[in-house]
Amino acid sequence: MSPGSAGGHWASQALAAAILAGTCIGETPIPVLVVLQTLANKILGAAYVLDPIDMGIIWNYRLPRAIVAACCGSGLAISGMVLQSLLRNALADPYLLGISAGASTGAVAVTVAGLGAGAVSMSLGAFGGAVAAFLLVAILARAAGGGVTLHGTGQIVLAGIAGSQLFNALTSFIITKSANAEQARGIMFWLLGNLSGARWPDVWLAVPVALLGLAACVWFARALDAFAFGAEAAASLGVPVRSVQVVLIGLTALVTAVMVSIVGSIGFVGLVIPHAARFIVGVRHGRLGPATALIGAAFLIAADVLSRTIIPGQVLPIGVITALVGAPAFALILVRGRRAR
Repeated sequence: MSPGSAGGHWASQALAAAILAGTCIGETPIPVLVVLQTLANKILGAAYVLDPIDMGIIWNYRLPRAIVAACCGSGLAISGMVLQSLLRNALADPYLLGISAGASTGAVAVTVAGLGAGAVSMSLGAFGGAVAAFLLVAILARAAGGGVTLHGTGQIVLAGIAGSQLFNALTSFIITKSANAEQARGIMFWLLGNLSGARWPDVWLAVPVALLGLAACVWFARALDAFAFGAEAAASLGVPVRSVQVVLIGLTALVTAVMVSIVGSIGFVGLVIPHAARFIVGVRHGRLGPATALIGAAFLIAADVLSRTIIPGQVLPIGVITALVGAPAFALILVRGRRAR
């Protein structure tokens, strides 16, 4: 077995173990054997005698929730890695650049304000909001003398902060104007990150999008390596800079929009996880992309488990958990980076 295939086998086992743990652990723990027997009954047609309630909890609630958490963690982490590499800025991530806020605005505009009169899906609305937010951020950055490609990537981070505030304000305005009290409470909980509603239809949407994001990272790994020296250096190495940027930023917006439409806006995943992956496997994107995806998946599954168990009888928004873990972790990364210089 080659080192690459051995690494892929290990990664798939680690991901399966994380999903299994996310399925077993909850308000009421379920033994691993019961979970495995339920999967055998549902997938392989086995005939193990099990409690129907346990089977329903596992198959209809916890398993799709764990899979969606893995996909969202993977997708958001990959998006952060791509943006950090393209922009050569350690602070770049979908949340900071306004993409996540724009996706939230688009999703809320469709579901609460009725934008599209029912002809536009929540995911499509989120994608439109994500693209609009990034275009606005790019225009602001270029007007400030930076831009998204060659020089002054600090401007795009500042523009992203402004864009995030704008779209967060628009989201709040739409909720206040169009939602009743019950809707407003549910939406605000969703905006902080909520996997409670994840079901199999969400799995069929999240899995291909996460795989698409990972495949793009692997396909463009050498181009992303070249961007480490800047866009001009990448162009001198034969990388079609403009087309690569358009494709990867477009995919980042798509992945972020889909994940936000499913679970809401979750911060720090795209910011912290790529740094953790670089610390473990280095900066070569051929290894960094899969490692980032795996760590992001495991992290969000663990965060979801904590959100369900840390306070008995109450479920916290998953964004609260990611912020409580991600903020200190990012502070540590900043301190280590300063000492390394």
